[in-house]
Amino acid sequence: MKNILVIGAVGQIGSELTMELRKRYGNNNVVAGYRKTEPSEELAGSGPLERVDATDVDKMVEVVKKYKIDTIYNLAALLSAVAEARPQAAWNVGVNGVYNVLEVAREFNCAVFFPSSIGAFGPSTPLDNTPQDTIQRPNTMYGVTKVAGELLSDYYYKRFGVDARGLRYPGIISNVTLPGGGTTDYAVEIYYEAIKSNKYTCPLPAGTFLDMMYMPDALDAAIDLMEADPAKLKHRNAFNVTAMSFDPEIIAAEIKKHMPGFTMDYNPDPMKKAIADTWPNSMDDTCAREEWGWNPKYGLGEMTIDMLEKIRIKLGK
Repeated sequence: MKNILVIGAVGQIGSELTMELRKRYGNNNVVAGYRKTEPSEELAGSGPLERVDATDVDKMVEVVKKYKIDTIYNLAALLSAVAEARPQAAWNVGVNGVYNVLEVAREFNCAVFFPSSIGAFGPSTPLDNTPQDTIQRPNTMYGVTKVAGELLSDYYYKRFGVDARGLRYPGIISNVTLPGGGTTDYAVEIYYEAIKSNKYTCPLPAGTFLDMMYMPDALDAAIDLMEADPAKLKHRNAFNVTAMSFDPEIIAAEIKKHMPGFTMDYNPDPMKKAIADTWPNSMDDTCAREEWGWNPKYGLGEMTIDMLEKIRIKLGK
């Protein structure tokens, strides 16, 4: 049985991934590591909880020893828009923190999951059907930290044999956890505002295509990769994964199928637009499909039905 530590367990992905891991491996086998934000009652009450900061090696070592941890999911990061406002903090968490996790993993023989992002690409990367192996010259601090994390993970596997694996996530859409400062946040906000007010003001202009994924698929991708036969992994780290690609007009049209009165206008955020323009319109995830069987369950239509249903229940609408 695995003994798992999730660092960043109260974040957008971490809060749901921790619960899914507990469901699969047992509540007491998954430690929720958090820094400042207090966990939900469900998260706190369902299994072990520890204050763990990726930048605090001593505390991380203490927790790894205490629970005999053999797998670390390191989800600590500042998201794209927040990272541009706080680049020094983004570097500390996104690079120094990753280095610390890999060092602890090397010392205590732990496997490591590292989530990279479409933000690891840049303006010189092919935007359409972005290859698995291609030029990566991001011009945001978030992207710089993700490329550094990918390279560190590869290095620690090749140099020290650390079982480091990772994905390049697209935008993640969830009905559970609200977004926290990412460029793709609009694709979550639009559903909430549709239910609340039947209208939405979009911070990205029409024609801004981005890769996206529904949270249930994002959780499956992380766990399936960590469960994959290592002998079949040629890349191991930084796998492109995606489920759908759309622009604001397309997602609005999908919502209107279920809410004919829904309307959307635009008030573009210059920083978010500048970031989005350097990210892929669509990624080629052939390597993930061939090496470990990646196969998403949700497209835009299925996700929209589920999002609207769940948010109506959540908001009592």
